[in-house]
Amino acid sequence: MTTTHDLVHVSTQSTMPRHPLEPLTPEEIAKAVAIVRAERNLSEQFRFPAVVLKEPPKSVMLNYQSGDSVEREAFLILLDNATGATYEAIASLTRNTVTSWQHIPGVQPNIMPDELSECEAAVKANPAFQAAIAKRNLSLDSVVVDPWAIGHFGLPGEDGIRLSRCLCYVRTTPNSNFYSRPIDGLVPVVDLNQMQVLRIEDMGVVPVPPEPGEYAAEFIPMRTDIKPLEITQPQGPSFEVDGHHVRWQKWQFRIGFTPREGLVLHTVGYEDQGKLRPILYRASLAEMVVPYGDPRPQHFRKNAFDVGEHGVGVLTNSLRYGCDCLGEIRYFDAAMTDSRGEVAIIENAICMHEEDFGVLWKHTDWRLESVEVRRSRRLVVSFFCTVDNYEYGFFWYFYQDGTIQYEVKLTGILLCGVLADTPKYGTLVAPEVNALNHQHFFSLRLDFDIDGGNNSVYEVNTEAEPMGVDNPYGNAFSATSTLFKTELEAQRIIDPLAGRYWKVVNPSVQNRLGQPVAYKIIPGDNILPFAHPDSPILKRAGFMTKHLWVTPYAEDERFSAGDYPNQHPGDEGLPKWTQANRPIENTDVVVWYTFGHHHIPRPEDYPVMPTAYSGFVLKPVGFFDANPALDVPPSVPKQGICH
Repeated sequence: MTTTHDLVHVSTQSTMPRHPLEPLTPEEIAKAVAIVRAERNLSEQFRFPAVVLKEPPKSVMLNYQSGDSVEREAFLILLDNATGATYEAIASLTRNTVTSWQHIPGVQPNIMPDELSECEAAVKANPAFQAAIAKRNLSLDSVVVDPWAIGHFGLPGEDGIRLSRCLCYVRTTPNSNFYSRPIDGLVPVVDLNQMQVLRIEDMGVVPVPPEPGEYAAEFIPMRTDIKPLEITQPQGPSFEVDGHHVRWQKWQFRIGFTPREGLVLHTVGYEDQGKLRPILYRASLAEMVVPYGDPRPQHFRKNAFDVGEHGVGVLTNSLRYGCDCLGEIRYFDAAMTDSRGEVAIIENAICMHEEDFGVLWKHTDWRLESVEVRRSRRLVVSFFCTVDNYEYGFFWYFYQDGTIQYEVKLTGILLCGVLADTPKYGTLVAPEVNALNHQHFFSLRLDFDIDGGNNSVYEVNTEAEPMGVDNPYGNAFSATSTLFKTELEAQRIIDPLAGRYWKVVNPSVQNRLGQPVAYKIIPGDNILPFAHPDSPILKRAGFMTKHLWVTPYAEDERFSAGDYPNQHPGDEGLPKWTQANRPIENTDVVVWYTFGHHHIPRPEDYPVMPTAYSGFVLKPVGFFDANPALDVPPSVPKQGICH
């Protein structure tokens, strides 16, 4: 049972926001759609892939003072199903008018959730598909059609048509796990604008795996030896929330949300000696790609751009207390539209709470018989999304010592095919079930403002000193910092054997020791793609080839693989922008960090995966004069004393 202060729910505001970076309210979203519909006389054939806040220019926000008048605008992406044309619009909510309308030729917006359900219905109503199912002696009612983005492979007849290539499965019972029983060799291809099946790729009848692969509680005998674990804060949480502005343990930041990126952090800063010191202006997931490693006709197209082709925000889960989050929870809703422009609200989209995180710091002076120990706690801001078979939890952690951590939690269900001979490109996880080898790549866009806008980026490597007069016993080593002056210099990969990290420095601000203030990026779990350099996936997702990219700030450079990766041939985004080799020293820089999770499946990952973890850490290095967590008070002891 929860007490009255266990759950605090913050719905999306219904009045005009007080701060220019507050997300659009439901009323503002409806107003933006109405303005564009009326002024452009839109037909019912138009869909609305995105209606989001058009954030004010960074230059405006850096000088913003409470009470300043800032125009409130919405940015819209629109798709005309009748013509296949894509448009971008800006609607002024302040002036009630469309201020910009632009046709964007040759692109496809993200696939929208209601397109998926309409696509499945169109496939199951198709006579050729029904005949293919009957040929396999399967019941149409038991079949599940899972539409996927088709990608771009230079194949004839696919350019200029909004397409989906569907994977098919069968349920053993109406409540069964269908992902455990793929129907290999049967792939419908659908025109999403017309919602018509263009062709059925039938590669021959392949027996469906025999076992249902159940994981839901109704099918599994539960263990009975787990005792309750309660997390309580009798005096309530330590954070304060005003709209989407958060204050916690000297941290301040703003929460944003978009259908494409999901959770966005704005204006992250830390209070130090009575001053709020900026660290990040904006931080978000800029792209996410899942390349699969099976070259067979059924599987080679499986390369999902989960941010650009679908949108992790629009696929966000409504979180449930006690299941997804524990403790003293503050929830935030997310407001957006469905594809027809109707307001849609995801309740409890973002979860925020505090967690105990063990020992923050400790020392025992045995001569004085004195112990000083402080317990660490962290603030957690997170959301979960479901992208077809996979679940992803995206977590930002804020620590009392100035550390920021980003972590992705990967769970859900493996993408499987039917076993063919030996599973060279996967792992046998159940009878006749081959879980495909794959990787997950996440690209973070980190718009740093370390104590101000002009920053520089260095690479730091640790090197052993040669033996000699100055190192007679061979024990010496030192860390060497190298400044990146241009974009091409800053395209780098990790090197854990050199202890490699990167630091973002403000050369104009020094700590009390005369050192420039900085934050460093510490890599975690990471890898490079195994796709060939000339492969279609690396043309479309070239950002995966480097772990670090640095660019000068540009308002229109938001997404690592470009604005419209769906069905795009590639060479957009970071690889294209950085060809200019712009200077990046002592300027307003954006750091793009990419990390990859490598997944060679195990039988233990089936039928549902235990959570895997991947991410990185941002740590202050000379940003503070000393340990900023010295003033964290001792914990109230359960017995005896803690100091």
